[in-house]
Amino acid sequence: MKYQGITLTADSTSKEIAPIAKAVHELVGLPVTMRTLNNPGVRVEKGKVLDYNYTGPILEKAIETNKTLKSIPKTGPYAGIPVVVTTIKNEAGYGIAVIGIVDVVGTIDLGAAFGDYPDIVSQVNECLRARVTPP
Repeated sequence: MKYQGITLTADSTSKEIAPIAKAVHELVGLPVTMRTLNNPGVRVEKGKVLDYNYTGPILEKAIETNKTLKSIPKTGPYAGIPVVVTTIKNEAGYGIAVIGIVDVVGTIDLGAAFGDYPDIVSQVNECLRARVTPP
């Protein structure tokens, strides 16, 4: 059997990047979003790609700034839930794609991300605790 590789470019389509997003999702067990610079991407939850035309406000900001961001989106399917998004850079250092983890269990360091806003940290922690049910 001959295996094809995966090539990631700024123009990769959602179908082309889906295996990467699914692999990260399998590793961390959290919802994952991903897009490339020039195309919308995917939203992966519970082992399935739910959307092949996805983008989100934090993905957009990360690709625009070429930085890793920890934030809580105000809009979209993950509004009010902490996310961590990072860029995937080419050899020249330019962001060609972004991938994010939706932190539904509150594992990112909210204190570091929102240290100047203790009330927000408390509210988010309360919401997250209410959503998590023991196995």
